[in-house]
Amino acid sequence: MRTRQSRRWEICLLSIALLAPAAGCGTEPEGAARPLTGRAAAPAAHSTVEEESAGKAALAAYSGYLDASQAASARSDPGHPALARFVADPLLTRVRMAIRDAKEHGAMRTGKLVSDPTVVSVDLTADPPTVEIQDCLDATGYRLVYAKDHRVVPGTRGGRHLASATATRYPDGRWLISAGAGHQDQPC
Repeated sequence: MRTRQSRRWEICLLSIALLAPAAGCGTEPEGAARPLTGRAAAPAAHSTVEEESAGKAALAAYSGYLDASQAASARSDPGHPALARFVADPLLTRVRMAIRDAKEHGAMRTGKLVSDPTVVSVDLTADPPTVEIQDCLDATGYRLVYAKDHRVVPGTRGGRHLASATATRYPDGRWLISAGAGHQDQPC
């Protein structure tokens, strides 16, 4: 019984390292964290420059998301202010809950998560506009440890695997990471 509970807990916590930080009570105004919707007629085609610009902004948000989630996980701080600067719901809530769960179990993350993201697609005609990102995450040096003595939590593993994320453009013009998943069954 303890092993099954422990395994579920470990899987949840491992998702933090892969793509997790989430929302809750943010400091952003209510309308600022909603996707851009209800636009009039969108242009039929966007220039390559616009798509490249959107891709760069989305990759910057993704990088900020990984940095913020690593910092929040290392401090066991689900309310870390950087999370809301780069992550939006529903992912923000998922990440915050995972960090809170780790904290309640006396665990935290240490080390470094290595990322090599690429833009897979840009859809500026979508409502809201989105950018899909694919990454090969290397969690070899990123460990879940007990905060008290820094022993590695049994059953947690590192390794390299595929991850995906969706960046969404919000009304204030920011690109935020709104969805993400780690695909541990798909090594890279």
